[in-house]
Order: sequence, then C-alpha cells, then structure tokens
Amino acid sequence: MLTEVHVPEDVPAAVGLIDSGAVVIGGGTLLMPSLNNHGSPPTELVSLRRAGLAGITVTGSTVTIGATTTLSQVEHDPRLEILNPVVRSIASVPVRNLATVGGNLFAHQPYGDLTVALVALDARAVLFGHDAPVELPLREHALVTAVTFELPTPGTFRYLKASRRRFNSASVVTVAAVVTEHGVRVALGGVSDHIVRATAVEQALAGRPLTEESVAAAARVGLAELSPADDAYASAWYRKRVFPVHLRRALLGH
Repeated sequence: MLTEVHVPEDVPAAVGLIDSGAVVIGGGTLLMPSLNNHGSPPTELVSLRRAGLAGITVTGSTVTIGATTTLSQVEHDPRLEILNPVVRSIASVPVRNLATVGGNLFAHQPYGDLTVALVALDARAVLFGHDAPVELPLREHALVTAVTFELPTPGTFRYLKASRRRFNSASVVTVAAVVTEHGVRVALGGVSDHIVRATAVEQALAGRPLTEESVAAAARVGLAELSPADDAYASAWYRKRVFPVHLRRALLGH
C-alpha cells in the first residue's frame, strides 16, 4: 500500500489534513519504525517540517520551544544549558538530529525522557486553537505547536537517568526534579506506562530538609505510585527495587 506524505506550509493546512484522517509525522523517529513493522501503513501522512513550528525563544525567564524543534537544536542552544544532560541522555546523535520536542511528548514509556524533565519544570503545551497552554502530559488530542516553561533558579533542577547503557538506551528509571525553598517537584519515567508526577514523594518531603532519611522515607511512600512493566531493559521488580537509589542520587547527588 502506498503512503502519501503531505508537507503543508502552515499550521491551519496541517490541521485540515489531520482532521481528514492523515497521521502526523515530525522527525519520524517514533512513527517510521512502527510503519516499517506493519504491512498496512496509513495511506496519508502530514509532515510538519515546513509548518513554521521550529524555533526557541527566551523572553526573560520564559522559554518557548516550537514543536518541530529538534532535540539537537535544544542541546546546542546555550540558553537551555540546564537541559543538556537531559537531551544527551536520549538516543544517539543521528536520532537527536531528527527527533522533535513535540514528538517526545508522545513517546511511549520507557522513552520520552525530555518530557519527564518538562513535567518536573511545570511546562505547558501550546495547542492550536486554544487560548491558553494546557498541562503536561497531555490530557487531550490536539496539535501541539509548542511547549513553554519558566527557567528554574540556577542549581535547583536535578536530572538522573538510569539505563542499561550510557548512550542510546531506554530508561530503567528516570528522575527529574526542581528543588526550591518552597518544596520539591518530582517527575518519573520508566516506572509506569505514563510519566508519573510523584505527588506522594513531594508531599512526603514538604517542609522537611533533604537528607538520607527524609528521601528514603519519601521513596518508600512513592513506591505506591509506581506501576512498572517488564520489558527488554528491566523487570518491573528491578525498577521498583532501584527506584529509591536513583531518587536519592537525583535529589542528593550521591
């Protein structure tokens, strides 16, 4: 079956094609392997590479990243240095040259590490046709045009990804956090079929100093929020077993 690829020049044209049943493709790093593994791919795809959705703007502390901005573009923007360890933990250089920020929002766990970081940063998705950004991870189906977040105070953002290999490997456990005097915001990857905002961990740490004892206690409470799966990278048992270790390393640095 032949696949037709549309390359619209603007977002309204793309939305029109999507409404008619075409499937969105950004960098193709998620969709193309899926299509190549099935005998009957969609007959129509919508490439967003010419729709004007790429680019990074920083106004004061507010960051807006277009949906088709590649991970490599994020990695090499000096204004987004805090995201360097995040992006460099994802896949390989050739993949990052293609993969997009918007596509990462829809990556199935245990992938989607950038989105774990964005959830910890309290990012919001900008949707076409909506007046205000919406919460990440997305709760509805719509065309994402950008993500926006506030740069955290230097030294408050924490990120750790545990994987089988240092490069080009899916997550076993990913922890992203923002630690301020007002509290801790924690997001987790690899421990469920969706990204987990670890509210039980946050509540357990509220008003308490970060110590070995407080983080260990919060990890015990947080285990109830996890529902990991067995896969080629790790078993569900192992993911739960090592979660407290990686939470401690992310929050305390050791």
